[in-house]
Amino acid sequence: MAADERNKLKVLLSHWIEHNREHSEEFQDWAERAKALGEADIGDDIGGAARELDKANECLSRALKRLA
Repeated sequence: MAADERNKLKVLLSHWIEHNREHSEEFQDWAERAKALGEADIGDDIGGAARELDKANECLSRALKRLA
């Protein structure tokens, strides 16, 4: 892989990780709000989506470490 493509990939991975982290936090907040509204199942689904983003970030973080 060319050096410029490698650097671009590092930047993209870092961006995606941060972006997912922000969404995960927002999802968790809304999961709690949904539960407070009496919508436990919806809150659980939103919380599940947050956990999936966290799992995706684990994969992206491993990829970023491999580029280091």
